[in-house]
Amino acid sequence: MIGSFDLTMEIGIIGLPRSGKTTIFNALTKGNATVASYSNNPNIGVAKVPDVRLDALSRMYMPKKTVAAEVVYTEVPPPPDEFGKTKGIGGDFLNAIQATDALLIVSRAFIDPSVAHVEDTIDSVRDTENMIMELNFSDIEILDRRLNKIEASFKSAKSVERESLTKEQDFLERIKKELSDGKPLRDQEFSPDESKNITGFGFLSIKPLIVVINIGEGQLDKSTEFKKKLSDTVKGQYTRADVMCAQLEMELGQMGIDEEIDFRKDLGLVESGLNRMVSISYDVVDQISFFTVGEDEVRAWEISRGTLAQKAAGRIHSDLERGFIRAEVISYEELIECGSLGEARKRGLLRQEGKDYIVNDGEIMHVLFNV
Repeated sequence: MIGSFDLTMEIGIIGLPRSGKTTIFNALTKGNATVASYSNNPNIGVAKVPDVRLDALSRMYMPKKTVAAEVVYTEVPPPPDEFGKTKGIGGDFLNAIQATDALLIVSRAFIDPSVAHVEDTIDSVRDTENMIMELNFSDIEILDRRLNKIEASFKSAKSVERESLTKEQDFLERIKKELSDGKPLRDQEFSPDESKNITGFGFLSIKPLIVVINIGEGQLDKSTEFKKKLSDTVKGQYTRADVMCAQLEMELGQMGIDEEIDFRKDLGLVESGLNRMVSISYDVVDQISFFTVGEDEVRAWEISRGTLAQKAAGRIHSDLERGFIRAEVISYEELIECGSLGEARKRGLLRQEGKDYIVNDGEIMHVLFNV
């Protein structure tokens, strides 16, 4: 895993001008940001993570409130005109991208003569490759600045310091070489110590990446074809690609539930593009959900895979982490079979786990604590 997120993760939406970034943002968050406004302020919205397990638990407990896990999407302010032309990323645009946990690149495939493409021709694979290359190039620039400082430090460094500088120099030269060969940092292998050493650089290519090909409604039957074309460009454990008709999904998302279902049936769209994209976003950063249940609230909590029970308890409230004693844990499947925590306790299925227990996806957890 290349990163962990203690709070709700934030995914930054980027792309070339007029690629449909705001439309994608509105589709994912059911927002109403003005399309083509070119504001220098980011659009920020929240999407609920669809989860049939949460729905089933809510039906079981009939709580006053049901709360889904969330993903935050930020449409980063417009990039400089040079973006996508390997001329470097800097200023507010770089700062905004660095602040996100993952990136979502919008690449245009829709055809609209009234909306000019910055490259005059529409080629989603070309645009995607150029933007990914831009992110890699930004990291190379960061590495070059650090390597230059290391070189300058050798002149006054003592022997012990020189040994440390040489070790860092060799490491940075290694990852720079792989970046120059087109291998982003998220696909490179690092030891635990190396992973810690690169966290403060603000690298872009280490972030999980989603590429969304934005198609027109008349191209829906070519979705698989568009996705297949990207297979060589978008690959890796922390990379995903998908196809979406953003304009259509935005319009459907603004309808009532019943009307939306009817329209999707008419169009032959089995799955909501919003639900699919949010699920992909959750998956690409290796997030999982655990649940708390009761008559007042049934809730899904997002945590990074591999999170320990005490840390997961802190996701609910800091007091639970601070005064953690133990957690009562049961799998979703076992609870559904039992019908209640009381019945699960009678059957001896409610496990007692300590602070170092690794919480699994879909588990229901009740924390015992004392402060």
